[in-house]
Amino acid sequence: MATESARRGRGLIWGLIAFCALVEAILVLADYGFLADPRLRQKAYDWGGFWPGLLQGWQPNYPGQAVAMFFTYGFLHGGPLHLVVNMVTLWSLGYAVLDRVGALGFAGLYGASLLGGAAGFGLIAETFRPMVGASGALFGLAGGLLAWNYVDRFTFREGLWPVARVVLFLVAMNVAMWWALDGQLAWETHLGGFLVGWIMALLIDPRSRASV
Repeated sequence: MATESARRGRGLIWGLIAFCALVEAILVLADYGFLADPRLRQKAYDWGGFWPGLLQGWQPNYPGQAVAMFFTYGFLHGGPLHLVVNMVTLWSLGYAVLDRVGALGFAGLYGASLLGGAAGFGLIAETFRPMVGASGALFGLAGGLLAWNYVDRFTFREGLWPVARVVLFLVAMNVAMWWALDGQLAWETHLGGFLVGWIMALLIDPRSRASV
């Protein structure tokens, strides 16, 4: 029987998936003219996307937007394909995190990585275009899982090559996607989310699996 923490965590994951899917469904309906405002997607990006210019004196659409955008960007996506890829990744990585640290640990890791992804983009990106998507948080989940795997392997004197191999794969994947998308990949968000996820994971659960 699943523990109460695991049930809450699964509910949280499916709640995130459902909310992101609902937002994208509304925007798709608007894109195809089924809703009154065909510019609804652009307005959603204007109000909820991460705009680096707001950190450099741009006029916000509402008070506090320069702070709120560090989180709201993660619930918007660039289209159905972007959404599906991210939500499948959230489902797979999220369950692995739940197995390690439960619902509260998952929530802390996801939220911190979402913030870290935005910070990475804001600090490094040389663009004024908006950034949307949950990938900063997702790379944070991956970073957290790799951090725990590193701790476990180091504790039991096992080889660390599997951890390094995954890191190299993620780097190669970002390079390939950056090239395929003609530079329109927010790799800065992925890097920020990954680094914060790695650090946050060790704060949430610094012990090896065997010592738990």
